[in-house]
Amino acid sequence: MAGTTQGPEPGNDKITTGYTVFTSQEPFHMKYNNGVLPELHVAYETWGTLNEDRSNAVLVHAGFSLSSHAKSHPEDPRPGWWEKFVGPGSAVDTSKFFVICNNNLGGCYGSSGPSSIDPLTGKPFATTFPIVSVTDMVHAQFRLLDHLGIQKLHACVGASMGGMLSLMFAALGPERVDRIIAVSCCAQSQPFSIGAYSLQRKCIMSDPDWNKGHYYDGPLPLTGMKLARELATMTYRSGPEWNERFGRKRISDEHPPSLCPTFEIESYLAHQGESFSTKFDPNSYLYMSKAMDLFDVAEGYPSLAAGLERITCPVMVIGVQSDILFPIWQQRELVSALQDAGNEAVTYYELNSIYGHDTFLLDLNGVGAGVKGFLETKQKESGFVTKHKLKRKGGRQQELNDQGVLLEYS
Repeated sequence: MAGTTQGPEPGNDKITTGYTVFTSQEPFHMKYNNGVLPELHVAYETWGTLNEDRSNAVLVHAGFSLSSHAKSHPEDPRPGWWEKFVGPGSAVDTSKFFVICNNNLGGCYGSSGPSSIDPLTGKPFATTFPIVSVTDMVHAQFRLLDHLGIQKLHACVGASMGGMLSLMFAALGPERVDRIIAVSCCAQSQPFSIGAYSLQRKCIMSDPDWNKGHYYDGPLPLTGMKLARELATMTYRSGPEWNERFGRKRISDEHPPSLCPTFEIESYLAHQGESFSTKFDPNSYLYMSKAMDLFDVAEGYPSLAAGLERITCPVMVIGVQSDILFPIWQQRELVSALQDAGNEAVTYYELNSIYGHDTFLLDLNGVGAGVKGFLETKQKESGFVTKHKLKRKGGRQQELNDQGVLLEYS
């Protein structure tokens, strides 16, 4: 594997300390199958200072396999998964905002999930944990914010599943947020991402050690986890990056080809599967990916427009042209659907990064600059404008808003 891991890689540590856990003793009712949790636990971390009128809070939504540790702090000095994006003067400026990030419901980094102990049995829930939806995750966040005494957020920021959370937060609680940012996500999960996650779940569930989810007293289904993560990695990055980074380079020129890995890309994928397999709970992988598949803002409404009508605050949508998992047409569709639903405050940026879906974790210039500008811009009551003209100049992407102001990103 020597030489194959060089290049930008997002951080994804196993987090066991450094967070605070909010506990609600009230039963937590879930969206599907009449599921109920006897109690709710939400792990969270904060940065910055909440102002006197509690109006400067920004909720950073974690993605599918990410923890509450978005940024380092004294209780956990390890770099967070959005380390360069959060902090004084950063995209999410902690000198201006009180930043909150929580581990999502169904996860395995402190919040209620399949690996949590069921208080009724004294054993891990395993696959008796109720099916989780993005709606349930948002309702858990509402409880956390109530606990913190925050009635209305300045903003929600999220990418991938975090972008779904931003959209659903604004749809379920329009009175609880001033603006939202949704990066590399969609209004409804589509067949490709559903199929990709389905195959990843099959990898885990086909591992004999999965034991129908009841593996906590025995060996972990590591082979299934490795394969699932390797498949996922293929959807997180892009062909142009693979070509630039690996090309057809071989692991070794000293040995003739065999059925073992021959090319560096194979070795890199194996490394990704190996390093991730012991960091994340396999059952959480099943539950969180299923929640993404089930995501549909239109569910329960006669149309997508009817579902999106509930989102009345200003929205920024950011898409990446090389994204395979949630292709750029899905962000364009989301923008058009929001506008068709009557939202006059939609801002759209399209980035040409080669890092695919992982761009939101890696592209500080493109994603970071867009996030910072939107968070710190004073929004007019009628909303901040909509369609942008795209230009190309000197290898850089440029945008003009409707007032002719140039907005430029790498």
